[in-house]
Amino acid sequence: MTLTEKSGHLAWCALVALALARKDGGVLSPAQENLFLTRWLSTALKQRRFSRDVTPDVEWLLKQGRQLGVSAKLTSKLNYLWRSCTGELSEQNDLFRLTYALETAKDMHWNYRLLSDREWSGRYAIALNAVVNGVYLSRTNLDVAFDDGGRQVNPLMARLTGNVAGLAKLLDRCGWQAEPDPSLPLQYTLMARQGMSGKD
Repeated sequence: MTLTEKSGHLAWCALVALALARKDGGVLSPAQENLFLTRWLSTALKQRRFSRDVTPDVEWLLKQGRQLGVSAKLTSKLNYLWRSCTGELSEQNDLFRLTYALETAKDMHWNYRLLSDREWSGRYAIALNAVVNGVYLSRTNLDVAFDDGGRQVNPLMARLTGNVAGLAKLLDRCGWQAEPDPSLPLQYTLMARQGMSGKD
């Protein structure tokens, strides 16, 4: 494995660990995200989980997380490391490209939230403000939208508010499109463009 591949592997492992922590509900805010990644990197360093070749990467990310806190944007740095080590964004799988788009939107101060079934529909559904920039996904729907390889296998429902045209451009650059649902206001179907999926 080359140094580039080793660095990419480190970034991928950190991003997967973070995604799992988010899915389990253990990481809900940027501060928790920074704390999780800082602890994860510290543990990886202590346990020597990765080749010594990438120790400088781990140490630098750890220092950034500890000194800068949330403004270190460790997730963005890990995404950049992963993308720069593994090829162009268009070569990544559907889930990675969607995650990248949503992380970029969050960096641009969009609200992003996974909603439970109770919050998504019915009498306890969350009321959304149509003028606030926001992306809201159904947690249940997200769980069945992708296969184990990160390829989209089912339509992904989303509620989009605010500057939807701006978000649509960002999604488009990441190989995704948002189709409005004519029967429900603010509801969209997110679909990965054919031919954009990652390599087998």
